[in-house]
Amino acid sequence: MQRRSIRRVVAAVLCAVAASIVSGIPVSAAPVGAPGVTLGSVTSPDGSFIERMEVTDARHLRLFVHSAAMNQTFPVDVQRPADTATPKPALYLLNGAGGGVDRASWQLRTDALDFLSDKDVNVVQIIGGAWTFYTDWVKPDPVLGVNKWQTYIAEELPPLIDAALGTNGVNAIAGLSMSGIPVLNLAIAKPGLFRSAAVYSGLTQVSDPAGQQAVKLTVELYGGGDAENMWGPVGGPLWAANDPLVNAEKLRGTHLFVSTGTGIPGIHDQPGGPFRMEKPADTPKTVALGALIEGAIFVSSHNLQARLDQLGIPGTFVYRETGTHSWGYWQDDLKTSWPVLAKGLFPQP
Repeated sequence: MQRRSIRRVVAAVLCAVAASIVSGIPVSAAPVGAPGVTLGSVTSPDGSFIERMEVTDARHLRLFVHSAAMNQTFPVDVQRPADTATPKPALYLLNGAGGGVDRASWQLRTDALDFLSDKDVNVVQIIGGAWTFYTDWVKPDPVLGVNKWQTYIAEELPPLIDAALGTNGVNAIAGLSMSGIPVLNLAIAKPGLFRSAAVYSGLTQVSDPAGQQAVKLTVELYGGGDAENMWGPVGGPLWAANDPLVNAEKLRGTHLFVSTGTGIPGIHDQPGGPFRMEKPADTPKTVALGALIEGAIFVSSHNLQARLDQLGIPGTFVYRETGTHSWGYWQDDLKTSWPVLAKGLFPQP
């Protein structure tokens, strides 16, 4: 009789496990190898949710987040702090124009994760959004689709990340190149959500002719989209509404870091160097293009600094004597910016 009872219990457990597999409901909200991670049933206010998770090891995992605003699921790569016994802050990292879905990403091109591994912070890498400027587009684009990236990053993702990782709700954000505008605009749109913001070789103004041309080249020439589907006709009110220079007053209270080179080739611009993505024979051409981009960003960064100075808003601006638009400099700049990021992530009482 006792054996039959034991067999019934075992059978019941196996049936429960089988049912959970068939229904897609995880047996455990925190699989072995992901301590402190809880998927649960948390949703964002608009119904966004985490579909599932893949665990690489105890500190690295990929979340698959369904965005209600875009009706699409995107991966989010996470590096957990070494100590998860108490809630820790989160540093959101944005990639450049490729959105991190190509070879040009923080994870593949730099030692950013190694550098941040002892910083007691959750590192949250946004994946997706290539050529979109991580903004909310006014219309769906035939090539680039539906884009509501500001809503995703500012509204949908944070409550999911906080619940899943058990963060303390304190955030900072950093990004390079195309991400310069959205990093600043996210800080402007949601004051206090990101207490520090760092921009590496990123455009910082878009309602002037040079900025407008840079945006159009990114969206249309490289991305194949239509910039009017993003912010309406060029020069229209939405271009000014999304210009950090115009809206700089709303950056008050955010710890700011902005860096750029001059466009003069430097240490990371040698053919065959560890940060070069092109064939050595193509390096001179790539460096020349990077020099033009960086030179324009150099001017844009000075304009932002002048505006902040006019408003009495502090910011840390680093102008390297050399350097074009490439990953070696962004790796260096991330490390240089850490004290500024840390001011927001670990505020002193």
